Amino acid sequence: MKKILFVAALSLGSLTAFAQEGEEVTQEVTTEVAVAQDDFTAIETKDVPEAVSTAVATNYPTATINKASVNKEEQYKLEIALEDGTAATFYADKDGNWIEL
Repeated sequence: MKKILFVAALSLGSLTAFAQEGEEVTQEVTTEVAVAQDDFTAIETKDVPEAVSTAVATNYPTATINKASVNKEEQYKLEIALEDGTAATFYADKDGNWIEL
């Protein structure tokens, strides 16, 4: 009988331990961003192929190409500025098709 009372008391005690409020734990989330080295080589904006220049002029008529770079696969990285002062980086292949890298 003593064993049954002991087990009952132990069970009741352990159940109430889980019902207690605990401290609020906050975790700081750290995000690490890895930037892959791109193998683009800077070129003169005048050396950008006609198809790429035409794609920029067609899609962004008020834009100017500030910087241009090319990689081994003949993909072009273009830093473009609009008249309103906004700037963006776009990528295009040698045929003037927009690509994502």
